[in-house]
Amino acid sequence: CHPVPKPESRMEVCDLGPCPPRWKVTPAGPCSSSCGLGLAVQLVTCVQIHQGKEILLEEHLCPVAEKPLTSVPCVIRTCSYEWSFSEWTECSTSCGNGIQTRQDFCLNPLTRKQVNPIFCRHFPKAIVVRGCSAGPCPEQVVGTGSHGAELQAVTPATQLTTPATAEEERHKDLGLAPSAVPPVPQEQMKSRGGVCGKLFLNATGVIDMLGAESRDCTVAIGRPLGEEITVSVLESSLNCSAGEVVLFSGRMMWRTGCRKLPLSLINSRTNTLIVKQRVLLPGNGVILQYNSRAATKKYYQDCDKQLFGPQGEIVNPVQLPDQRQEVVCRTFITVAPRHRVAIRALYIDLGNESNQTHFNYILVRDVSTMKTMVFHGKQQFFWQSTGSQAEIEFHE
Repeated sequence: CHPVPKPESRMEVCDLGPCPPRWKVTPAGPCSSSCGLGLAVQLVTCVQIHQGKEILLEEHLCPVAEKPLTSVPCVIRTCSYEWSFSEWTECSTSCGNGIQTRQDFCLNPLTRKQVNPIFCRHFPKAIVVRGCSAGPCPEQVVGTGSHGAELQAVTPATQLTTPATAEEERHKDLGLAPSAVPPVPQEQMKSRGGVCGKLFLNATGVIDMLGAESRDCTVAIGRPLGEEITVSVLESSLNCSAGEVVLFSGRMMWRTGCRKLPLSLINSRTNTLIVKQRVLLPGNGVILQYNSRAATKKYYQDCDKQLFGPQGEIVNPVQLPDQRQEVVCRTFITVAPRHRVAIRALYIDLGNESNQTHFNYILVRDVSTMKTMVFHGKQQFFWQSTGSQAEIEFHE
């Protein structure tokens, strides 16, 4: 530039007005999954730069259409193992409502060979039982007696009562004091209009949901781990054409029904069952009889716990009598459907940050939405559910 005349240096005043509001994204949480696809929560705030300083503004001042997502997909690493399933079996009945099942197995995605299921226990598993319909059954002759006469003709439930000492042991498994689960009289369980939102903990009983006080009436049945619940419908006055239906949901099954319900027998295959009745017309509903029995298949680990009480304390790790310590222990919490679950971490020590791995964390799952939250390190927390069931997993 030497031959060219050099212009004089001078200062010009620039616009010192504030920049327009914009969205700012800050990483705020870890990936929800230790492997495979998960979700990471990020903090999104509305800010403005004014004279070189960042000012926090109310969200409505930033363009709503441009707001970034608060949860974004994330992958820490590819899962080394995964659940796989066989094809669904044919419907278990030739007519009416039945069930279909499928087998689950743990798969090495690289070799596509089956491995021991213990390698997949970190990962959630899809359902292996579902409802099916094989079409209407031929018309059957039904007695013309009154509703009361029909109910009296039903074989009464087999009493599964146990000695007092054994029942006290069951209450310990339930996370309740021995006096917290008094026997519920049959008359009280049969009283109409007052069952909605309740949790039934007896080994057997009758639940009368006819003429419920709420259009959406939900009850829960709970037993200790190692038992499974079966339900039969004694009577139903649901109007199927009006959209009335009853739903049964457990940890390993989900089923809805309306027509020919009195012929149905529902096996939850687990120790907890939620029954929800959706009724449009007053006075309609169902009467259920439930029983519990020893589970035909073990669906839990020795260090797992089941809690039903209104409050309790969860301590991990669980030391088993033979000095074994499971890698992943779970606590299942079920409360009355009218209530919600709140979990407060009083003390957490998952090691120093330098010792932490992606496999060392606490996972809390909201069963009704299947959403999970993951906590690492010494992060104390307070968590609340949207439904009446929650699960906690302690990983390594």
